[in-house]
Amino acid sequence: MITTDICLIGAGPVGLFAVFEAGLLKMRCHLIDALPQVGGQLSEIYPQKPIYDIPGYPAINAQVLVDNLMEQIAPFNPGFTLGERVEMVDRQSDGSYIVTTNEGTAVHCQVLVIAGGLGCFEPRKPDIINLERFEGKGVAYMVKNPEQLRDRRVVLAGGGDSALDWTVFLADIASEVTLVHRSDTFRGAPDSAEKVFSLASQGRVNLVLQSTITSINGNGHLQEVNITAKDKTVTTLAADHLIPLFGLTPKLGPIAEWGLTIDKSAIHVNTTDYSTNIERIYAIGDINTYPGKLKLILCGFHEAALMCQSAFRYVYPDQKLSFKYTTVNGIPTF
Repeated sequence: MITTDICLIGAGPVGLFAVFEAGLLKMRCHLIDALPQVGGQLSEIYPQKPIYDIPGYPAINAQVLVDNLMEQIAPFNPGFTLGERVEMVDRQSDGSYIVTTNEGTAVHCQVLVIAGGLGCFEPRKPDIINLERFEGKGVAYMVKNPEQLRDRRVVLAGGGDSALDWTVFLADIASEVTLVHRSDTFRGAPDSAEKVFSLASQGRVNLVLQSTITSINGNGHLQEVNITAKDKTVTTLAADHLIPLFGLTPKLGPIAEWGLTIDKSAIHVNTTDYSTNIERIYAIGDINTYPGKLKLILCGFHEAALMCQSAFRYVYPDQKLSFKYTTVNGIPTF
């Protein structure tokens, strides 16, 4: 079992910055996120999107902001459990919590912080016959371990950044990579699209445009992907893996069953410290709600700072919190 001071559900920008604020107070953090990488929406949905309201940066790309946050929290050596979703939260007799994921990972913490953006992200599933039948048997909605795809025949579907980036990445790993897209243009970054077109011209990936995957088949494991073109012709491809990448949809998921006060799919908090109605559980970032709430990253940073000041009393009940500026004390390390 993993033991930490604060367990953060969500490794988006607000969750990452909370690690920094906690670290200043000598509190250790472990982060859990259903996505296979840190960064939340910034990394998964729009990594190249410029952000204009981060103090000190007239403009900064989303992924660059995530990378900077990771560099900022590195001295505090946080732990990460990625690609897993929190299923259960059990309160212990001393008031602490044991948090358990769908993969059985257990984290014991003194304080639980929900920083899950708009909630737990779930994949948008396309209308493909037999899709759910082959989930975990060749069908996956994210790439958790690229090495599992080495020397395999992989079909990806989608037209955004994730589909483009994984097509480029897997070109050097999989034995055969095919990208299927319903249009002949892509929504993702032009540079990524250019790389995919270049790989296709070199024969290193297969690019199937103006087409959709309509059904899949196999004997216990995925074996075939059936693709229907705009002119209604059907092509069958041999495949070991299908990865539909049509974005994510936010849902509260199991969080909705934990007894928290929910208001329109958001968690109500006390703005004094962003605590919920349950002791030792806080909610920061887009997932919370209160009068005057603004869903901005910089507001989430503010919430993270005040939350950590409050959480300190649970982690160090015998110590008095003394606020000090980083310009005076510098950055402590673990």
